[in-house]
Amino acid sequence: MNLQSPRGNDVTQTANRSKDVVPGSGLCSRCVDGCRGNCEVFKASFRGREVIYPGPFGEITAGGDKDYPIDYSHLNIQGYALGAKGLPEGVEGNPDNTLFPMVDTETEFGYENKVKMRVPIFTGALGSTEIARKNWEHFAVGAAISGVSIVCGENVCGIDPALERDSKGKVTRSPDMERRVEMFRRYQEDGYGDILVQMNVEDTRLGVAEYCIEKLGVTTMELKWGQGAKCIGGEIKVNSLERALELQARGYLVTPDPSDPAIQAAFKDGAIRQFERHSRLGFVDEEAFYAEVQRLRDLGAKRVTLKTGAYPMRELAMAMKWASNAKIDLLTIDGAPGGTGMSPWRMMEEWGVPTFYLQCMANELAEKLAAQGAYVPDIAIAGGFSTEDHVFKVLALGAPHTKAVCMGRALMIPGFVGKNIEIWMKEQDLPKSVSAFGTTKEEIFVTYETLKAKYGDEVDKFPLGAIGIYTYADKIKVGLQQLMSGSRNMRLDTISRSDLMALTKDAAEISGIPFVMDAYREEAMRIIEG
Repeated sequence: MNLQSPRGNDVTQTANRSKDVVPGSGLCSRCVDGCRGNCEVFKASFRGREVIYPGPFGEITAGGDKDYPIDYSHLNIQGYALGAKGLPEGVEGNPDNTLFPMVDTETEFGYENKVKMRVPIFTGALGSTEIARKNWEHFAVGAAISGVSIVCGENVCGIDPALERDSKGKVTRSPDMERRVEMFRRYQEDGYGDILVQMNVEDTRLGVAEYCIEKLGVTTMELKWGQGAKCIGGEIKVNSLERALELQARGYLVTPDPSDPAIQAAFKDGAIRQFERHSRLGFVDEEAFYAEVQRLRDLGAKRVTLKTGAYPMRELAMAMKWASNAKIDLLTIDGAPGGTGMSPWRMMEEWGVPTFYLQCMANELAEKLAAQGAYVPDIAIAGGFSTEDHVFKVLALGAPHTKAVCMGRALMIPGFVGKNIEIWMKEQDLPKSVSAFGTTKEEIFVTYETLKAKYGDEVDKFPLGAIGIYTYADKIKVGLQQLMSGSRNMRLDTISRSDLMALTKDAAEISGIPFVMDAYREEAMRIIEG
């Protein structure tokens, strides 16, 4: 198990020359004067701060690859040979009424005004990064037709080139935000999924909530404390001096300073090719938090949610206690290492509480709240998930309070794939990995005819990235149905912690899930001894 490996990585487009690398430093064990590269220190010697970030910006997403001591692979799912939970009252399970396609994968979240989702997954915050902007139609339409929610992340209004503001600096129009909301609403099914608009310090100052709720009819606003990939504010990169100066004039921190003549000269020389736009750190305060939640409700928000990151147990307790008192509709807890379009790479690798540990902390705190008779907010867990077994384990580990899994890159990738298939089809350049299944969208996408039967000719207007997301969500649904049927859970809300076993005693100690040799031991002994 390699807990720390700060060596060259494809994310930073660096690589060690030697196959032998010092574990602690990431340097080649034999460093040669005259080496032509390309370890991280080599590249940083002339590109400096650029090497902090994954690249090329706007074209990739990045996920931390640190191998933690305990993770969800240290849990396995229990399967049973009898019983069935979640059937109608008075109905006994039998081989005919427990077929896996009969399993109900719908979930819901919210305090009073609940949102249903056909599958217990939703997107991470797709905010002001270039990769989110240019692929939004695929993500938004895909989420809508899949019946799941989508989170429109921070700073979307603030970086909109066509942003219009009043004399007080408040947003009066943001065409990009309008586009994002409208794209999801166009195909949103009644009662299924919603678009959550996220706010950070900059968004609050800009008046994003007022604009989105009053002008665009957004019904769910999300407050943000952090995320699992980083402990500082959101970043993007911009490629022009004029754009950097524009964002600086809007109040953002832009580095290196585009107003500095030396930096302008370096940009003219071509040494500096991009600028970074950063958001400010948020500072949480209990009374201010309650006041902001109430302000959003007074503006007309039907739901207010909170996103918090991989902070230690103290901040997690604040988030859960305050969310309980404020009757927050959903608390999303995002663990390390996470994945993102733009976060410092070493921060993604080395900062924050890993998701498994973070969820176990949340479980402990949730049970304490419940024991007090307090409201426990619906919880979603984020931080490195991509498959149906991940979804089952998260829901079971956090039962009964965890309602959904927030996915970042895993729900973006199908959008990229579908989009690129559309491009390759037009260029008659399908790779063999795709053309093996056909050359038309009807042949390639196994869900195409299902969507056509539901939407008719409207399906031809769907971007193929959206069909990719729908197809991926369907895979998650069917895989989850199979796991649930095998564990005799016919509804999501019957999944429990007893449906898991811990494969190591360390995992059992941290999670409270029985060690594999102890799970159902008492029942087994009663059978043998009886």
